[in-house]
Amino acid sequence: MSDDGLRLADGGLLIRVRVTPNARREGLVPGEGQLEAKVTVPPEKGRANAALVALLARTWRLPRTSLEVVSGATGRMKTVRVAGDAEAARRAVAEWMVAEREGKGSA
Repeated sequence: MSDDGLRLADGGLLIRVRVTPNARREGLVPGEGQLEAKVTVPPEKGRANAALVALLARTWRLPRTSLEVVSGATGRMKTVRVAGDAEAARRAVAEWMVAEREGKGSA
């Protein structure tokens, strides 16, 4: 993975995400080498993974079906695949990350 946690791969874009379950509020921010996601649900029976997918889909205006947790299902560090045009997805996520770091984001 690159230093921003994004990597082009066959079938889409891979994104490294650190998830904090049971948070007071949902949120998504760029971190060092990964995204930092907070979800309000507990890590039980895949609920935190589903909440993560919903948060990413809502933030980036993507269909939930285009997102999948491909590794780290039971841990805090996860890899999420964004299916489809990997380069377009990378550009969109990278632009979102820049906007967030500059304080112009909406997540």
